[in-house]
Order: sequence, then C-alpha cells, then structure tokens
Amino acid sequence: KPQEKPKDSGKVTITKTFDFAGEEVKVTKEVDSNSKEAKSFLKQQEKLQSAAPGSLPTVSGVKRPSGMSSLLGKIGAKKQKMSTLEKSKLDWENFKEEEGIVEELAIHNRGKDGYIERKAFLERVDHRQFEIERDIRLSRMKP
Repeated sequence: KPQEKPKDSGKVTITKTFDFAGEEVKVTKEVDSNSKEAKSFLKQQEKLQSAAPGSLPTVSGVKRPSGMSSLLGKIGAKKQKMSTLEKSKLDWENFKEEEGIVEELAIHNRGKDGYIERKAFLERVDHRQFEIERDIRLSRMKP
C-alpha cells in the first residue's frame, strides 16, 4: 500500500509495496511535489481515504462484512508484481547509493573510457574506412 510523507523542502516521499518472488519489497522514492508522479500519487491517496469511510456503513439493517472474510480479504489482497529486471535495477540503484559511487560512475561514463563513447568512435572509424574503400573501388572502375 503506498504511503506518503510530505516534507518542507517541496518533496514527496512515495513508498510502494511490490511482490517479488514471494517476498514483500518496499520501494521508496522521493520526488518533487510539483511533478506529475507526485500529483497522481496524491490523487490516488485522496481516493483511498474518501472510499475508506464509506466502505463500512453504520446504518442498522445494512450487512457489514464479516470479520473473518474481511480479514482474509486484507491478507489475500494482491500486491503489484515486480519483474526481475525492475528488481535488478532497484538493487543496482541502492548499491550505488550505499557505496557512494554515483558521481564516480557519471564521471567515468562521460569520459573517453565510457562504453557509449567507444561505440561511437568505432562506428565513425568503420564509416570512414568504408568511404575510403568505396573511393578506391570507384577510381579503379573508371579509367
């Protein structure tokens, strides 16, 4: 069940509970209170709070949910499932924060040693090599 903890800094802490491999995983995310995600989360919380008082009528003659079935309903309520890929991403983000290597990884990936930079370099070299070979072939065809 999602929870919120508003803070003075204009941030909203969103906690969601997921089911992963039979265990409960709580994901806590802090977002700006003006963001789209925060607004949708707050609307969802308002809907849940407004629906909760009306779900148990106090008027006599209206049947209330029995104790055991409502208890089983709460226990058996399905949680949102989390995929292996999402869990791996979450674990990696937590590891980076715990070890304090977020900035180091950002600096390393931005430089010459980054994977994307190397990939782009190799692609440019391959394209230039192709153009050189093409020019040689064309010059040999037309005497």
